[in-house]
Amino acid sequence: MKLPFLFLILLTSTLILLTSLHARPNVIFIVTDDQGYGDMSCHGNPWLNTPNLDRLHDEGISLDDYHVDPYCTPTRAALLSGRYSTRVGTWSVTEGRQLLEKDETTMAEIFNASGYRTGMFGKWHLGDAFPYAPRFRGFDDVVCHKAGGVNEIGNPVGNDYFDDTYFRNGKAEKFDGYCTDIFFRETRRFIKESVDEKSKQPFFVYLPLNAMHGPFTVADRFSDPFRKQGVPESRSLFYGMIQNFDENLGNLLGSLKQWGIDEDTLVVFMGDNGTAAGSDGKLDSGGFNAAMKGKKGNVYEGGHRVACFARWPQSLKAGGSIDNLTMHTDWLPTLTELCDLKAPKSLNWDGRSIASLLEGKTKNWKERSLFVSKQADQLSLWKPGGNNQEKYPHFAVLSEKWRYVNGELYDINADPSQKTNVAKQHPEVTRSLYAEYKQWFEDVTEEGGAYNRFILGAREENPTRFTTRDWHPTDGGVIWKMELVEDDSLFVNGFWAVDVQRSGSYEIRIARFPEDAESPAKANQARIQIGNINQKVKLDPDAISATFKVDLKKGHAKLQTWLRDAENGKERGAYHIKVTRL
Repeated sequence: MKLPFLFLILLTSTLILLTSLHARPNVIFIVTDDQGYGDMSCHGNPWLNTPNLDRLHDEGISLDDYHVDPYCTPTRAALLSGRYSTRVGTWSVTEGRQLLEKDETTMAEIFNASGYRTGMFGKWHLGDAFPYAPRFRGFDDVVCHKAGGVNEIGNPVGNDYFDDTYFRNGKAEKFDGYCTDIFFRETRRFIKESVDEKSKQPFFVYLPLNAMHGPFTVADRFSDPFRKQGVPESRSLFYGMIQNFDENLGNLLGSLKQWGIDEDTLVVFMGDNGTAAGSDGKLDSGGFNAAMKGKKGNVYEGGHRVACFARWPQSLKAGGSIDNLTMHTDWLPTLTELCDLKAPKSLNWDGRSIASLLEGKTKNWKERSLFVSKQADQLSLWKPGGNNQEKYPHFAVLSEKWRYVNGELYDINADPSQKTNVAKQHPEVTRSLYAEYKQWFEDVTEEGGAYNRFILGAREENPTRFTTRDWHPTDGGVIWKMELVEDDSLFVNGFWAVDVQRSGSYEIRIARFPEDAESPAKANQARIQIGNINQKVKLDPDAISATFKVDLKKGHAKLQTWLRDAENGKERGAYHIKVTRL
């Protein structure tokens, strides 16, 4: 029997509608640096006016009890792997602990393997050499700076947020404009290419910005309005950077609308830790922090509870909010479900898909505990069988009702500003949450803090470069600013954990200053040790570098260097290293 023509039209239209409703969305995942929960007008900030962030909040779903790590690198590692930062060896911002374990499967790799075009623009901060750099972790198109900031050691000397040199797929390139403008511009370029090519491939963009990380600097037109309101200078600049970001966000959202892909593009926004400059972290003091105690680097609420909005007009109801406890590790399993990605079944995520929460289905949601730590502090003290209290100096256990923070207990629903410690009134809760933390800590550190190592002699990248910010300190700490490199009174040292991938002859060049700003090392002797190999050479104080040729065997080793000061005989480590397999 032939179907009526009208019925065929209705059937066809329904099938098209169903197909479009279940089509995989494009995804843009935006992470701002050091922008806290209170650093936007939709959360009550009395100075800021962020209409485009407010639009994401109003037109999307707001995660109102959402948490990250207290620092930027651990948050990025957990977000991209779906696993706690300590578990993947990435619990600090320097000292080789900013390298995301090479065998971890990243969000980009899963999107890429599932047929998405993938792009990353901005601040990576999870390793700059093979196999850690973003071009080796699943991204087709990358424009980024190195290290933890555009002006930090490892980047071209002279970068200052304006007209800097960044790296396009590993190659240095000079860019015109302000950093945030450039990274948004590259994002729009990448998306427009998909639109122009009418590509059937959806795209995934990871847009982790270096703003609002210090040094605080931005064009006057963004910061002047705050100065006129009497806001202190550094906070005026910080707020100005936020206004610049919000303007760029508006331009991006407008472009999506113009290109006809607004409805089927999921935009997620989040901060990477508590505010850096919007508040000093104390209650009833300067700035605004949405009545939370703590700021960046702190395990009180203001250090790790951040804004998170998800906007997908085609599928998510506008104006919704989620009060359930959520975390950055949840996004990888969530996006895998929402975008029908092909994730290996062997992956063991710490996060849980919140797709049902985003869709308004909360009946079967099971409560859980989440954990926040300053592992940079903890792992430096960690010794198997050591005193438990020494192992756990800065941490928080989060539940829907409670916050257990460094031995203190807060009813977060009744006391969101964490003013009253009620540990004595609830000893059973205190004991239970502390026991949970001990069990969690032993779980995520079961490998004993194994090194994520620099690879030497890889076919994918030769030579390998690394700097003082990557070493494990033996004398003093790490340095990350150019002015510290130039400080003749500073004597610090450390070793790099390396993995020689191929046996053979290698050349190791060590220097105090970077190759794009060469200067005499002011040393009369240079020395290296790698594995059981020790070599030293005499230097003229005007020498810029020292080069050693060594035969290395495949396997793990530690590399350390010494430059003996020509004036006082003290030794510092070389700050810039280049290892080439010959």
